Amino acid sequence: MALKIADLKGIGPAERKLLRTMASLEKPAFRAADATEALGISRSRASRMLSRLAAKGWLHRLRRGVYALVPLSSASPTPAVENPLAVAMEVFAPCYISGWTAAQHWSLTEQVLETIVVYSSSPQRRTRQYAGGVTFHVRRVPPSSIFGTVRLWSGTVPIQMADIHRTVIDILDDPAMGGGGRLTMEIVAAYWQSAERDPSRLLKYAARLGRGTIFKRLGYTAAVLGEPSLEWLDACRERVTRGISLLDPGGRKNGPIVTEWGLRINLPMEGGG
Repeated sequence: MALKIADLKGIGPAERKLLRTMASLEKPAFRAADATEALGISRSRASRMLSRLAAKGWLHRLRRGVYALVPLSSASPTPAVENPLAVAMEVFAPCYISGWTAAQHWSLTEQVLETIVVYSSSPQRRTRQYAGGVTFHVRRVPPSSIFGTVRLWSGTVPIQMADIHRTVIDILDDPAMGGGGRLTMEIVAAYWQSAERDPSRLLKYAARLGRGTIFKRLGYTAAVLGEPSLEWLDACRERVTRGISLLDPGGRKNGPIVTEWGLRINLPMEGGG
């Protein structure tokens, strides 16, 4: 964003310099530490200046300590951010994009869900968060669970996105991240029909997470929606844990049980179940 000196009214020289410097960084969001590094001022001074600029309407406070520039053309002091994925990378770092948002990116679904799914290893007070005019669904994960991602670029900003295989594993681990059971099954079916399908990669990712419920849903849905080898299905069965799990944890509590996979099938399945 190019800020013109003539446009920066009602603020002092130091505040003008800060705004121009932050704009030159071309970051979707920034913190006091960014101003400290770029301008060589103290952390406390940077925080005070950012807070004042937000109060004057020059900055949009996304969350505590995180700000974004308000475009000069904006009629609102709190406009929706132009690049919410890039904002997520800053606000929830370390993190990556997954769930139905990644499924949309990989063309596994035509459903458009505006809420953005973020997997973050930083502490989060709430699952559903609102920042920059955008709603984020944030799932907390340990740092060791951040793998199977690819780096994409939005302008000069790198975006960490779950690859197509990790996307499927994440929504089988928690179908709510895929938009619920029915949409999750549609996404999984699209994966098995795609040229990008890679059963061995799915097994590798599921094994690294090490949760038996994933193998239950992975093996069952593959048998119904895909054409995996018998050896591959056996590898899933070996890792299935005891007990009966729900295919869709957010769905009804009744439905037939498939003992082979330890699953209660509580939603309609095309091709079987």
